[in-house]
Amino acid sequence: MASLPAYLLDIQKEIEGYGRGYGLDFWELSFEILDYKRMQEVAAFGGFPVRYPHWRFGMDFDHLTKSHIYGLSKIYEMVINNNPAYAYLLEGNSIVDQKMVIAHVLGHVDFFKNNYYFSKTNRKMIDGMANHATRVRRHSERLGLDKVEGFVDVCLCLENLIDPMSPFIVRRGPETKEAEEEPLREVPRLRAKDYMDGFINPPEYMQEQRRRIERDAERPKKFPREPERDVLLFLIGNAPIEPWERDSLEIIRDEAYYFAPQRQTKILNEGWAAYWHSRIMTEKAVKASEIIDYAENNAGVLATSPGQLNPYKLGLSLLRHIEERWDKGRFGKDWNECEDYEVRRTWDKRLGLGRQKIFEVRRLYNDVTFLDEFFTEDFCREQQFFSFAMNERSGNYEIDSREFAKIKDKLLFQLTNFGEPFIAVEDANHDNRGELLIKHRHEGVDLHEENAQATLAALERIWRRPVNIQTIVEGKTRLLRYDGKDHSDKPG
Repeated sequence: MASLPAYLLDIQKEIEGYGRGYGLDFWELSFEILDYKRMQEVAAFGGFPVRYPHWRFGMDFDHLTKSHIYGLSKIYEMVINNNPAYAYLLEGNSIVDQKMVIAHVLGHVDFFKNNYYFSKTNRKMIDGMANHATRVRRHSERLGLDKVEGFVDVCLCLENLIDPMSPFIVRRGPETKEAEEEPLREVPRLRAKDYMDGFINPPEYMQEQRRRIERDAERPKKFPREPERDVLLFLIGNAPIEPWERDSLEIIRDEAYYFAPQRQTKILNEGWAAYWHSRIMTEKAVKASEIIDYAENNAGVLATSPGQLNPYKLGLSLLRHIEERWDKGRFGKDWNECEDYEVRRTWDKRLGLGRQKIFEVRRLYNDVTFLDEFFTEDFCREQQFFSFAMNERSGNYEIDSREFAKIKDKLLFQLTNFGEPFIAVEDANHDNRGELLIKHRHEGVDLHEENAQATLAALERIWRRPVNIQTIVEGKTRLLRYDGKDHSDKPG
């Protein structure tokens, strides 16, 4: 890694000044300049200079390197959610590219610092990742790389089985088997006057009630009492694993929660950064001789392909739409109830609230709430959105619908829970055999059979007993089971 040369430091200082002038609020920012090979290495590590040893990082590096060599992709920048923030520039980029990237990074860092969904993340995660790497290496030196790496593989199969909203919602603490013990209830007495109590609550009746309560107490209780979405936390607290395995699982869970807000805000985050690099570049930083180069590079960032969603383009366009609406007063009861097309087309109350509104959006929203509230029929029509679906006869993706409701529903469906199934621990003593039962809450996302089997195998490795998934297949409840040797499927 190399620190920035003096001319890039001057550009950074200049662009940071423009950003503060627009009201951006970002942490101290440190840039490093990397050659393309080192850039691929850091990208393979998720943007961090140090990660725990694992073969998947080498695989990602090989993929990124080949994509760069064959001209399929190019990494212009990376930025880490950390205080102070760290970002990387690609050596050999033009001055215009570097200006645009620095402005783009300012938008990201402002978003990391101020968006609610990042507020619970570790702001010293560079140190955290280095600590994780040290812990895993220590286990590997003691037990052997293959053994530790194999268990990390198992953990990574389950890394999405967290509850991404749990940092923001007060829930009961994680349950453990020891915590489920409850004192015996008192024998309930029928209400009666003192002189009638012996007749209403005779000793033989009270003794029978006491025996019934004791029998109920001896019966196995459902554990956990309520479904637990944070499957990793449940396993950490209850699975019969060795201390080094529990430590490895805690590392995977910690990193999964760190990266979760980036998945929750991909469209809004990239749109926010694109909005500000566009504004800073076009209004402040671009010289007359650089306009064509900037326009060409920016067009590449915002380009769309049929059937693919460009988060930069969607986020930027929707933020500009919101800004225009609040500048012109196109919100509220009067606007929503107006059905005259000509009046709506020329509506302009000159309120000038657009900048204030988009800063509010940046602070409070994630992708689902962002699109749910602001992806309107007017915006859909202006941007000429439509949805694609696979035509089974031709084998090609073709336009499926131009209807606003279907398009919006499809977008939200793809984003809710990252488009992944809702999974929760249902019972840790299924059929009173110590087996683990997890339940798939079917909300339109089917389980992929191969992925479900891989998940069962990973869970069985950690739980050390057979594991079951209850799901719905073609409208019928099914129970998928893995006993450590064979997979089975039966009515659930």
